[in-house]
Amino acid sequence: MTRVTEVGDGARSNRGCLDRVQLAAAVREANIPSLLMLLVHLTGDLRWLDEPFRPIRTRGMEDNDSGGLPGDVQDTVRDASLEALLEWDSGKPIALPCPEPALLARMLGVSMGETIDPDYGEMFAGELDLEPHRMGVTPRAAVPANVKVMVVGAGVSGLCVAMELKSLGIDFTVVEKHPSLGGTWHENTYPGAGVDVPSHLYTYASFPHDWAHHFPYQREVREYLERVAAETGVRAAIRFSTEVVTAAYDDSRRVWTVTLRERDGSLSQENVNFLISAVGAFNPPRIPDIAGLKDFEGPQVHTARWPADLDLAGKRVAVIGTGASAMQVVPAIATEVASLTIFQRSPQWVQPNPKLHQPIPSSVRYLIREVPLYAAWHRLRWAWIFHDKLHPALQKDPAWQYPDRSVNAINDRHREYFTSYIESELGGNQDLIAKVLPSYPPFGKRMLMDQGWFKTLTRENVNLVTDSVREVGPTWIQTESGDRYEVDVIVLATGFDVVRFISTFELVGRNGRSLRDAWDDDNGRAFLGLAIPEFPNFFCIFGPNTQSGHGGSLIFTVEAQVHYVLSALQQTFELGLSSLEIRQDVFGEYARRVDAANEAMIWTHPGMDTYYRNSRGRVVVNSPFRNLDFWRMTRHADLADFTLTVATADSADSVLEATPAKPLRATS
Repeated sequence: MTRVTEVGDGARSNRGCLDRVQLAAAVREANIPSLLMLLVHLTGDLRWLDEPFRPIRTRGMEDNDSGGLPGDVQDTVRDASLEALLEWDSGKPIALPCPEPALLARMLGVSMGETIDPDYGEMFAGELDLEPHRMGVTPRAAVPANVKVMVVGAGVSGLCVAMELKSLGIDFTVVEKHPSLGGTWHENTYPGAGVDVPSHLYTYASFPHDWAHHFPYQREVREYLERVAAETGVRAAIRFSTEVVTAAYDDSRRVWTVTLRERDGSLSQENVNFLISAVGAFNPPRIPDIAGLKDFEGPQVHTARWPADLDLAGKRVAVIGTGASAMQVVPAIATEVASLTIFQRSPQWVQPNPKLHQPIPSSVRYLIREVPLYAAWHRLRWAWIFHDKLHPALQKDPAWQYPDRSVNAINDRHREYFTSYIESELGGNQDLIAKVLPSYPPFGKRMLMDQGWFKTLTRENVNLVTDSVREVGPTWIQTESGDRYEVDVIVLATGFDVVRFISTFELVGRNGRSLRDAWDDDNGRAFLGLAIPEFPNFFCIFGPNTQSGHGGSLIFTVEAQVHYVLSALQQTFELGLSSLEIRQDVFGEYARRVDAANEAMIWTHPGMDTYYRNSRGRVVVNSPFRNLDFWRMTRHADLADFTLTVATADSADSVLEATPAKPLRATS
């Protein structure tokens, strides 16, 4: 998120440095709805929210650059924006630096061509970094000198935790099993790998970036994360090629004893006061149990373990799976292979986005870099498109008359739109419709972004097989119907063991019970996706029921969780606590709310299998809540939700009791 505090009061360190020619070119290509919001801020004139300047409704995942406005009206907006920006650059204060939350909701609604609940205004103010709703964590307590925190994983989540710990002066170490940082973006280097969320949403709030593409590829994301680690100084705190083997809580000393496998293979132990798992959900890879798979003589790779020297030119390649990874890798390799055989278990709904992986015009990049207020509105509009806008359409309507194909009237219209899109992409190959058109409701499984999937399926060297794979031989794959396909290379695009959170190391709580046992293997639950009874001083970032299945950015969720964790840590420092553990009743009530809300949503529709659900059929991956709800739940850690202990002068711990209705007090 691009912070706008530097322009909130009209102050800017490099006033007078905008290049008029570059600025004029940028305004000519900028997004009209974002410029309108910029004008309201800069001028305080609310007429920009009324006709003839009101944009038409934004369709689907598009960002509606023209606003659907006539050319002469667009020219008026662009001319006024250029004039207002030049005046601002010359020192004129912003007329409306901190709009009221209700006005912000109205403004964003106008820019989207729809009405947005004023209830969202406070979150929008936080997203725009306006006082008093800023999303960052402000230091409020002295950090005890002996407190140590260990973060497991140096991917997107781990770096987010590390940045905030460092900003608060908390002693921490990050352990990373790989020789390099990045997590998912270190492991997934297959052709076509990239983000299906707009780049400016896949950005830390405190660390904006000059993205080259609207939706970046893997390499650009890795470069961003490397830059974050280097420029914030957290890289120095990362111990690479160091793997957590076990972590066990010592209740007598209120510490976690962590066993590490060092770079040379030796084992060591460290004691830390707080342990934070940031290992992510998309890890480790899931390898299908197919007879004979190990007997295949040619190269066999999972997309998350793509060899840098793998040569596919002129090869007969098989891809098993049609999920997110396949959607990217198949179009990327189809032109170089001799033949491509895709084995599909179930078809996927796919949505188009004309800006997918397209470069951001250099002039617009200039505007985003130099005008934080424009950057903030540009990001906020993308956030609404990819966040809560869709949430109401995913609720089951008990009275809906076609529950086999959709869950409500809006969802049925989505079905019509996506079906029409698929038909148009297939062109003269309508015989493929029976293979590629899903029977389950749109958004029931993860909605994928079209990377040229359907057009690729129409190529002469591409064959889509819908029969299940039965067996693999030394040079072939055979399906249940007995058809055999000779192949040289097998690509497993089979995803990850998502439902077994924190499966890369053993975690043992205060009662000697492992987390795997506490979760009964794949039935993970955690309060806010973070805290688990019997596991004091432990938090898991992006844990169970935290993925925003209706749309959104991983980073939004992670930052909300980190905000909550740091709120809890600072309060423990203030009160001199030695441990905190989520109360069983609080944990249980939250779990009940999650399950009840998920049961009312599309992800529990019986007509499909999805990685969102565990072996029991319970949704363990997705959060059923709006992003607004989760944002509010993570604004402040209420220690009344925890069992607390504090070390007394004689080293005997006292338990602190609390309820929402009474202050904390020590008990003997």
